[in-house]
Amino acid sequence: MTLAARALAQLATWPDLSETVPSCGTGQALSSAHGEIAHFHSDRDVDLHLTDRAIRRLAGDLRRFGAVVRVVPGSQWVTVRLDASSDVDLLMTLVSVALQAHQGASGEGLPLPTGCNDGRGVGFLRS
Repeated sequence: MTLAARALAQLATWPDLSETVPSCGTGQALSSAHGEIAHFHSDRDVDLHLTDRAIRRLAGDLRRFGAVVRVVPGSQWVTVRLDASSDVDLLMTLVSVALQAHQGASGEGLPLPTGCNDGRGVGFLRS
């Protein structure tokens, strides 16, 4: 079982998450009552839907985490690469942050979220 499959299976048991079809059409997704939370695009890459506020608050930390490989300016998504069990632990933590951020967002006056980072080649990218 790949790390992504293990993470997806574990997260799918969380009561606030359900498996869905990703809006981008690639891979598998998890959604909450407030919208899409994660897209599992491959055996390694997961796009995680954080709010603008959460990304701004965590910007310095996101750049320090080796598993966070893409932060696109203006996007509410970050890409996490799962290469080790510790990366899955980080993903679990960030999913929790995403759920809290989405529950706290009123949605009024906010721009509609842009699509996930799948296929985007711009922004902070770590190889």
